[in-house]
Amino acid sequence: MTKDKALEEIFLAQKPHFDDKADFMARLTKRLDAVEYIRQYQEATLRRYRIAMIMVFVVGIISGAISTVWLLSTPADVPLINFQIQTGFFIWLAENLRVLTAAVLSLLMTIGFISIAINVQDILDMRTGMKRVA
Repeated sequence: MTKDKALEEIFLAQKPHFDDKADFMARLTKRLDAVEYIRQYQEATLRRYRIAMIMVFVVGIISGAISTVWLLSTPADVPLINFQIQTGFFIWLAENLRVLTAAVLSLLMTIGFISIAINVQDILDMRTGMKRVA
């Protein structure tokens, strides 16, 4: 109880004073302009992220389709790459290159989809953060 009374006395003892109304308004306007600049910068960043994400998604779909068509259009009994050296590793690689290529392509596409999902989540987090500030 005595702490509350002491705090009340401290607050009552404070008498804020404003020197110049024009100077206060100029500083306030400057700060509001800085906040508006930051908000516009964040909106532009969100637009750039969205455009870049759409472009990467389209390029990934096109390249995945082209590589899948290429893999499926080549005959299964003909190796994709013919090595001139006849060692055990190169023979195994030539026989299994189709499966390895499909596995690598699916891995790359999975990584791409995961990164797109992470970017979407980051954009949504930035958007909700901007709404809380405004």
